[in-house]
Amino acid sequence: MGHGGDAIAELMTDHREVEEMFARIKAMPGGGQELRDVVDEVTIELVRHSIAEEEYLYPAVREHIEGGDRIADKEIADHSRVEKLLKELEKKDIDDPKTGPLLQLLMDEVSAHVRDEEDNLFPALRQACTAEALNDLGDKIRRAKSMAPTRPHPSAPDTPPANKLLAPGAGLVDRARDLITGRGKS
Repeated sequence: MGHGGDAIAELMTDHREVEEMFARIKAMPGGGQELRDVVDEVTIELVRHSIAEEEYLYPAVREHIEGGDRIADKEIADHSRVEKLLKELEKKDIDDPKTGPLLQLLMDEVSAHVRDEEDNLFPALRQACTAEALNDLGDKIRRAKSMAPTRPHPSAPDTPPANKLLAPGAGLVDRARDLITGRGKS
């Protein structure tokens, strides 16, 4: 969840972790509790990652990169599609025949988003920002992830200032629910 380094290193490490979770999902022979546990892990990581990007990365993109508003809006739209898929998966029985195709769609959406960020957004941001600014942004992203929700909330605001005000409260409630249910502790 919090790895250290500048914003780009932090987020790329998150990307590798999610890819590893996807590989675990693809390697599983069937459903059951083991699959539910990994899907919960993926959900927790993707929600925290998305919240942090929406609170800090995309405002920096808007500020520092030419055409940043268009880029940030596209990335937020990607997040919205992923969050809706996560919400659908959260409601589905893991052994439902529709779960497999939903998981594949999620993995495809996230993989395309990751490629786009790593091939386009991150290089542009690295060129536009100082090392100090990227390190500061990394610290903010780590703090945001530590307080972020762990469950999808598709109707929650995804741009500042509303997201920065509401996410910590939703995160507190989600983490309390997770503690009670044992979710995310596999």
